[in-house]
Amino acid sequence: MTSSTSNPDLVLLNIGYSELNANWNWKDIYSPFARIYYVDKGIARTKINGYTFDLKPDHLYLTPPFTLHDDECDSYFSLYYIHFYESTINTATIFDKYNFPVAIRTSPLDSELIKRLLAINPERNLKFFDPQFYDNPPTFSQYNAENDKLPLHSMIETQGILSQLISRFLARRTEKLESKDLRINIALQYIHENIHNNIQLDNLSDLLHISNDHFIRIFKSEMKYTPLKYITMKKIEKAQLLLLTTNLSVKNIAYELSYDNISYFTRLFKSYTNKTPVEYRSNFSQ
Repeated sequence: MTSSTSNPDLVLLNIGYSELNANWNWKDIYSPFARIYYVDKGIARTKINGYTFDLKPDHLYLTPPFTLHDDECDSYFSLYYIHFYESTINTATIFDKYNFPVAIRTSPLDSELIKRLLAINPERNLKFFDPQFYDNPPTFSQYNAENDKLPLHSMIETQGILSQLISRFLARRTEKLESKDLRINIALQYIHENIHNNIQLDNLSDLLHISNDHFIRIFKSEMKYTPLKYITMKKIEKAQLLLLTTNLSVKNIAYELSYDNISYFTRLFKSYTNKTPVEYRSNFSQ
């Protein structure tokens, strides 16, 4: 997959500062947005992919979107938290392209940047900390709409600070596809650039001038998914983000992703998330 030379378009959802006392314990968190934590005082833990990471002062911690994880603490703990996503149009996100470290040490500048980001976005804190009900009463689309209300200089400064913070992690990134078959890179680029279309297996095998069976074998060998399962997974991830960050109807989101049969789209969405699109959206906006 070729790397884009353009800067990622990072969109702020939430930023806030919280003091907690053994009441920050959440299991099986899985969200369509990324998180950055900056610990002020105390120690907590996050569990990702079977590994436990201590959250402690003087570090930044990144949890990419669509990453199943647990957060927990058993004593006093204070932190700054940032929720954001990358807005893309028919291209892979930086989280599709790269693996990131979970933790990096901070510089004095990092803490000042986070405090400044909070100062220019003072009303973007979470009202509730349970990840199932983050947005009570606002929805994520309302949080997202707050960006349009920012003065131009504050909007640019917000994007600049987010870019600086994620750049710390990008400096230590590794390519997800570094050792993969070049043909898979080409196929993945095509998938991400055409995720809004009805991508057929023939489109991909013809692109690589190989048979469908051969393409399925090499794709599954490298990606651990069949091509069609991977395409569906990426469409559902896109649908999750659209459900939370826009006011588009379920019907229009389905059409946006080339699903003409709304009942089929609903069943497919539920098979991946255990919720219908309506349930998924309402879960975050009760």
